[in-house]
Amino acid sequence: MPPGYPGRMAQDPQGPRLPPARGPVSAAVSEYLLDAGPLPGDADVARAPVYGDDLQLALYLCYELHYRGFAGVCPDSEWDPALLRTRAALEHRFLTALRADTPVHDSVEDALGELLVEPVDGTGTSHYLRDEGELWQLREYAAQRSLYHLKEADPHAWVLPRLWGRAKAGMAAVEFDEYGGGRPDRVHAQLFADLMTDLGLATAYGHYLDAACAEVLATVNLMSLFGLHRALRGALVGHFAAVEVSSSPGSRRLAEAMHRTGAGAAAEHFYDEHVEADAVHEQVVRHEVIGGLLAEEPHLASDVAFGVDATGHLEDRFAGHLLAAWHSGRSSLRAPLDSETSRIS
Repeated sequence: MPPGYPGRMAQDPQGPRLPPARGPVSAAVSEYLLDAGPLPGDADVARAPVYGDDLQLALYLCYELHYRGFAGVCPDSEWDPALLRTRAALEHRFLTALRADTPVHDSVEDALGELLVEPVDGTGTSHYLRDEGELWQLREYAAQRSLYHLKEADPHAWVLPRLWGRAKAGMAAVEFDEYGGGRPDRVHAQLFADLMTDLGLATAYGHYLDAACAEVLATVNLMSLFGLHRALRGALVGHFAAVEVSSSPGSRRLAEAMHRTGAGAAAEHFYDEHVEADAVHEQVVRHEVIGGLLAEEPHLASDVAFGVDATGHLEDRFAGHLLAAWHSGRSSLRAPLDSETSRIS
């Protein structure tokens, strides 16, 4: 093992703690990060269900090293060659499954056009929460979404060096808004932390990783997968477009849910902010980011469409998990919310 990798340098005192493993693959990755134990072999990776808890957590652990890392884990683990080989095997399984399972539209226009049409009788998560969701369900939703929203816009920032011209300028303009336009109190990740405070949730970064289901881990892993690979820059732009196009109407419904349940002013404000901001962002992303990218690199059109459709595929899986649990009166979480952090009975 090269000098400076696990076990050879000081451990990082910052970052969230490593969560308990969910199977042999994530256990091996965790043990490697802490004690340089053996990494999972190809056969172990091949046996793990691709959308299941074990593989998705293992992949999430690998990706998180590129964000804030974990307490007690050497910062140089981010570029450990052996761990990168394991991550590549996990990514290959994930990306292969997505390409096989995602019904891809023939064109970017068709993929986005479907998102632009609001169904008359919607049955998604935001519709449910607006119409009949209870406060405990909103808390569960926020806890799971915190895995992304507490680092909102970070996975998309990786695409900036891989764009130029109109696409880069448009993407940078949207990211500037996501990061609060230069004001730390307006950074969207901070606004979501304020929402969590209103809901009586812990706001520490990564706090709910152990409680989160595999389906939401996959939605965050998708952004990291696309963002970390230059070859997938078109898919990342497609993912970003899907998020921005669908965000404004969904945020309006979630703001109404927060208001109806008395969640609090900051909880309402987070989604109100996205109703306004993302309506503008949608236009910039469609006309400047996608338009600029495809003007320069028209061969990436199929990748952009794949990014849009893969996002929808994984979001549908997450929605299905949430609604199946809630309709049966069960929690959608793997572990209960921390009772000591809750001010809500």
